[in-house]
Amino acid sequence: MYQSKLSVIETEEAIKTIKDSFEVRLSASLNLRRISAPLFVETSSGLNDHLNGVEKPLVFTHDKHSIEIVQSLAKWKRDALHRYEFDVDSGLYTDMNAIRPTETLDETHSIYVDQWDWEKVIHSTQRTIDYLQKTVSTIYKVFLSLENTLLSLYPQLNKKLPDTLTFIDAERLRQRYPDQPPHIREKLITKEKKAVFVQRIGHPLGDGRSHDQRSPDYDDWHKNGDLLFWHAPIQDVLEISSMGIRVDGETLKKQLQTYDDWPTSSFHKKIINDTLPLTVGGGIGQSRVCMFILEKQHIGEVQATYWPASIRRQCEKLNIPLL
Repeated sequence: MYQSKLSVIETEEAIKTIKDSFEVRLSASLNLRRISAPLFVETSSGLNDHLNGVEKPLVFTHDKHSIEIVQSLAKWKRDALHRYEFDVDSGLYTDMNAIRPTETLDETHSIYVDQWDWEKVIHSTQRTIDYLQKTVSTIYKVFLSLENTLLSLYPQLNKKLPDTLTFIDAERLRQRYPDQPPHIREKLITKEKKAVFVQRIGHPLGDGRSHDQRSPDYDDWHKNGDLLFWHAPIQDVLEISSMGIRVDGETLKKQLQTYDDWPTSSFHKKIINDTLPLTVGGGIGQSRVCMFILEKQHIGEVQATYWPASIRRQCEKLNIPLL
């Protein structure tokens, strides 16, 4: 029977420590300033993230204008860097709260999304996989420092992160496990290495299929990736972060060619016309970070949100205390 290592009150205190500590360290490591972010944007702005193109945002009308609850801030952040006139090698981060009503609910997914969204202006010479890896390694060091802090406060927790992060290209991962689907490849490599960054997600691999779907209008599919941690309580992978170097005009036009009906907007024109800065950025799941560090069985233990009665009953049987 599952037994949480922290009481509900200890968990709430630990969540605050994690969130306060992580964002301060992330900001200092990447030279980011905290800014305010919207919960909703006008549909006509084109600034909402379409994710994989199948998820439908919540929409309402105000003063005859169509308004969408954000699904992520991938596009809004890049536009904000331009509007706020950030310099090269500086950037922003924000608390992003979103609602994804079509999400399939399980121990790692809910309809409520909370993450640190960050974005940084870069020079054209920094649009390389080497620069992305250096950025990811910097963020990983923040996780190592955060884990040590929580271990000192709650000695009943275990050290889970290896000192070194493993980088692997999605094509190399396919070749390593050629008979397995992508999610099983991720599970196998992450169980072995404990912390992995899978690179180049979205473009076709050697078998003609992509490792995973990615929106064509923010990440450069050859310079992006997912940060994965092995989570022992569920014996599975936790995707902690997705990040990448963003598309420039040429990359955007090329990636949009793979979608016949992808909606275009003034946001795309700003990229093609070089109005928006070149950037690198990503999102880091706050509740998933807390779930991982605090060794929780279910994301509902670190996030107060809606769960249907069937999931609540199941968690009660398994001794999982949902918030």
